[in-house]
Amino acid sequence: MSTIYMKAEPQDIAKYVIFVGDPLHVNLLKNYLDNPKHISFNREFNTYTGTYKGVPLTITSTGIGAPSVAIALEEMYECGMEVAIRMGTMMSMIEGSLGDMIIPVGVLKRESTSNTYVEEGYPAIADISLVNIMNESSESFGKKHHNGISATIDGFYSQMFKSKFSRESNRDTGKLFRELKQMGICGVDMESSIFLILGRLMCVKSAIVTAITVLENLEVLKGKEREDLEDTLIKIVLEGLYKYSDNCQIECNEVPL
Repeated sequence: MSTIYMKAEPQDIAKYVIFVGDPLHVNLLKNYLDNPKHISFNREFNTYTGTYKGVPLTITSTGIGAPSVAIALEEMYECGMEVAIRMGTMMSMIEGSLGDMIIPVGVLKRESTSNTYVEEGYPAIADISLVNIMNESSESFGKKHHNGISATIDGFYSQMFKSKFSRESNRDTGKLFRELKQMGICGVDMESSIFLILGRLMCVKSAIVTAITVLENLEVLKGKEREDLEDTLIKIVLEGLYKYSDNCQIECNEVPL
């Protein structure tokens, strides 16, 4: 029986799963896989399974925000997922970091979905072995990475970006950034804390690998530069998972029977 929203079954899904936000980005990722098989495209969830250098991988989309990410993780876990990477973009709080990578060791929880799973103080922590592998992969492609603490929030126009409504209602969208800067937060998104919290609860090894495409002052990477950065991000994640798989295989082989 297939899952409710992603229309997937256990035989469709690999143990290694890459999650992206935009369903159309899945179509870019699948071009790097051998023998990609389209599993389904329902609502915001677009899913393919194939192999990369012999490693079975599933790639899927989540749309925007924590509630949708939680659904995607629940249904991939139901299908046997064991390793999960959230691959995407992040707004950086670090001056001059446009085009770098953020691979956070932990995330400040400012979204509400995770409160339906755990108490407020439960930490969102990445798997350190995955973080280290992704750091090495980032360096191998010549990209600078930052391993600080990021933050996940619920409101885009209410907290991150001025809209017509926020201006009319005199909403101070800069308040969040001033507060986060005082805590040394390196970046902001709308998905990562629930991703790491659910991964930890499920005993699924999980990490976040994101490209910095916009700064807190709204300086944005555009055009060919952004396309090249996102292409490099894909390569970093795929090579990182390949190396991680290879290392895990070595470790398994070394365990005495």
